Amino acid sequence: MAWTVEAGTEERPGEERPGERQPEIARSAPDRGPGAPPTPVPLMELATGFWRFKVLAAAVDLGLFTVLARLDAADAQRIGAELGLHPRPVRMLLACCTALGLLDRGDDGRYRNAPTAREFLVEGRPHYFGGFVRYSDRYGYPAWQRLGEALHTNRPTTWDADDQESAFVTADPGILEGFWEAMFTLSSFTAAGLGEAYDFTAHRRLLDVGGGTGAFPVALCRRHPHLRATVLDLPRVAAMAREKVAGLGLSEVIEARDGDFLHDERLPDGHDVILLSMILHDWDQETGRRLLDKCFAALPPGGAVIICELVLDDDERGPAPAALMGLNMLVETRSGHNYTYAEYRGWLADAGFGPVEVLPLDTAGANAALVARKPDRVRNGPRRLFP
Repeated sequence: MAWTVEAGTEERPGEERPGERQPEIARSAPDRGPGAPPTPVPLMELATGFWRFKVLAAAVDLGLFTVLARLDAADAQRIGAELGLHPRPVRMLLACCTALGLLDRGDDGRYRNAPTAREFLVEGRPHYFGGFVRYSDRYGYPAWQRLGEALHTNRPTTWDADDQESAFVTADPGILEGFWEAMFTLSSFTAAGLGEAYDFTAHRRLLDVGGGTGAFPVALCRRHPHLRATVLDLPRVAAMAREKVAGLGLSEVIEARDGDFLHDERLPDGHDVILLSMILHDWDQETGRRLLDKCFAALPPGGAVIICELVLDDDERGPAPAALMGLNMLVETRSGHNYTYAEYRGWLADAGFGPVEVLPLDTAGANAALVARKPDRVRNGPRRLFP
């Protein structure tokens, strides 16, 4: 995750305030134009990238941002007393969190939560994201430490694929609850981006396949009051979606339906737009193609399917978030993969859909939405149908 460093007072490049020194790299690194010889700086940043995550994870685990939200502002001594930390490590932790843009340090030496931390890292706030940090630290981080094993075996390391259904089976219930809440936050912001990029005005009923706790329908139905939606997911997840939707007062607008989109013969009928958000990357291409065939069969002529993903460029040179998510699928799934625009276009065409429109997105959960429609005149179902 990228964090925005909060802007301070305006200063000219290289200007020092009394008592302050510029970072050594900024002070001594010369301008390096085209053709300059490489340096190990980028490798150092890669090699120490885990330092940043562990700072974030430790601060969340300690409750640093929640404590500061209660205190509003405090110096290192007060923060150390609140957290039960020795002065030496608390000073280091606060310096790191400030350098990473998570805290602001005033001229009086007191620390406050920076906007990102205030919005997403204070427990009890509507968009609390700490649950995802805790889940990643407890389960994702150790699994990525075994990446070499995953590369050699082509098997997930987050969970035991021989004895478990998924990584969620044995996960700590408290951490899992926080994970789902964080996913709702992440998906809500991605849904807002989709709502700005695509006009749902012409649609009446949305089917969110594998929709989790309903973040996309909540955001989209609030943006388009005429829209009605169905979340289709496994019974235990659909139950969480019903609870979430009821708590938001949207039970008359959004329905959560028990189902298994992988094994059910058909998807529910009666919807004119189907959303697959961060779903297809969980499975191999045969499974993805079958799911698109089901989408085609369930839609009326003129209906649309929307694929919302971190999509890999056709030349597979990036972008980095999409490439890394692909490797994360190796660590977390039996057969998942991040796919290219060309692959999705091919699958959609083979299922019988018309031309694909690509809508760029600038969100943490997706960089694009691919939209395709079922032609008004269909020749006896999709052109390619798996048994």
